[in-house]
Amino acid sequence: MGINSETDISADLQIGPTDTGMVRIYVAGNGIDLPMDFDPDEAEEIAEELRLAAQAARGVGGKPKGRKG
Repeated sequence: MGINSETDISADLQIGPTDTGMVRIYVAGNGIDLPMDFDPDEAEEIAEELRLAAQAARGVGGKPKGRKG
């Protein structure tokens, strides 16, 4: 399975700080229980990658839904 493969698998995503000063991305679903901890600098790098991916996706998908013009 790759980034462009569709799937029927669903999971919940939670993101927040831990009591040890890390940033946790927590994925939970059917048979999945995956906590991933990152130091704040790594978390900011991931946030930037997400922002750039969202920007690129806007260019691929055509007009955003719900917007006129």
